[in-house]
Parts: sequence; C-alpha cells; structure tokens
Amino acid sequence: DNYIALISGQAPNPDTQHDCHKYVPVLPGTRGPHGQALGTGCVYPSWVRSLPDQLEAAHLTWKGYFQDMGKDPAREAATCAHVPLGAKDWTELATAKDQYAAKHNPFVYFAAIVDNKPRCDAHVVNLDHLEHDLASVATTPNYNFIVPDLCDDGHDAPCANGQPGGLISANAFLEKWVPRITASPAFKKNGLLLITFDEGTTGKSCCGEQPQPGGPLPGKFGPGGGRIGAVALSPFIKPGTVSNMTYNHYAFLRTVEDFFGLSHLGYAAGAELKPFGHDVFTRAPK
Repeated sequence: DNYIALISGQAPNPDTQHDCHKYVPVLPGTRGPHGQALGTGCVYPSWVRSLPDQLEAAHLTWKGYFQDMGKDPAREAATCAHVPLGAKDWTELATAKDQYAAKHNPFVYFAAIVDNKPRCDAHVVNLDHLEHDLASVATTPNYNFIVPDLCDDGHDAPCANGQPGGLISANAFLEKWVPRITASPAFKKNGLLLITFDEGTTGKSCCGEQPQPGGPLPGKFGPGGGRIGAVALSPFIKPGTVSNMTYNHYAFLRTVEDFFGLSHLGYAAGAELKPFGHDVFTRAPK
C-alpha cells in the first residue's frame, strides 16, 4: 500500500494493507470521494489513473527498475512480473535463486498497465537495465522508481541466498548505486534522488494521512504506518540540509506532479497537503 500510494494517491484497503497475498481485482472498484477506488482486492480497475498515465499523456518518460526480477525464469518473468490473476502471490517470500517481490512493485497493481503487456514490458524491468539508461540524458527516463530485492532492501536478515541482509546489505546496495546515479548526466542536470523506506514500527502518523472511505486506518497499527526518514540528493539541495517538516506519501506524489506540471491524483489533491518546499530545496537552479 505504501508503494501504490506513492504513484496513485490511493489509500490502503484491507488487501493492499496486508501485502496482497492473492493477486485479485479491487471489487467493486467503484469511484469514491477523492478519486478513491472503493472495495477490497489488489489490482485497480482501468479507470484508476497512476503517475505513469499522467507522464505519458504529457509526453514524459518513466520506468520501474526491480532487482532480481526474472532472475529465476521459472518463478516470474523478466519484465512486468506478477502471478496470474486470482493466484496466490508466490513471490512474497525470497528463494536462494530469486529475491524479487511483486508486493514491492506498484506498477503491476494497475490494470491500465498490466493489461497492456507491451507497455508494461517496456517500462517495468530488471534493475540491470538502469546502468545503461543512466548513460545519457536522452536514455534516462524523466521518472524512475528503483526497488532493491528482499535482501538488499534490508527486509531479510539473513537472506535466502546467504547474504547478511539488514542494514549491511542495504548499505552495500546504496554504496553501489548512489554514486552511479549522482554521476549520471541526467542527475547532474536537474535531478532528484529520494531514498526512503516503506514502513516504520509504530502506529504514529502525520500530515493528515487519510484512510479510504470505509476502509482501514493507514498502517497495520493505526492511525498511521509509523514515521520514517528520507534522504534527498539534488543539485537544488545544499549538502547538509536538514528539514524537520513532516511529509507523507501523497505529499511526495504531489511534489513529483508539480515538477512536471501534472494534475494531482487521489489524496495528492488534498486542499491542505503541501509538497516539498524551500525547507528541502535550498539551492536555486543555476
């Protein structure tokens, strides 16, 4: 539900909040207040728009990069990887050969994306594609969503493949990829890299986080999913900048939409919601 919120403004429902153990449609999937798709289930109906829909309509590019996707071809495909509709999600737990998890891939929970297989295959790919795409501004998508596997995201410790996991593996992942991203022409020109986490360990909330009408409170413990930190790197941020302002999933979605001149989806359209401000972006563009 954290990942889905970041690209669509959709609040948790009982199934997305519990990691979508079965890959089933959101039903009844009717349109509720604030653009929320009402009901239970995991795959949002085609009328639900996500950030990729907005970007493509504005002639902008996007891609999702997922570590280990398709590493074991018998387990899942190398692009747009998800189990069949109605099936139990067997990617929830890592194996020694493959630690990809579809529950950390928000794009495969939107019918508008997965029902168009060529579109999904072109945009939802293995992390190995990233290094090539970073080589030039022309090949770097305008919006990139990068997710480590269940070991390098710090979730498992030890990992199914014998690696230590936890913060040791998460740090090694960042040591590998952050310098590659920040050295890329697109990042140097006008980029932003946001490094964040998918959950906390308390029920604290902030920033007016709203539930789906009739749905569960955000976070398994309610009223929120816990407070987390984030690191933002950009030519528009002075090194050493610290902000104590609180922002939620929808605030970041709104920030991205504002970057690209897009309208606001779901709860990112909240009247009181504030995008990242001068507390974050402390350096004027050159």
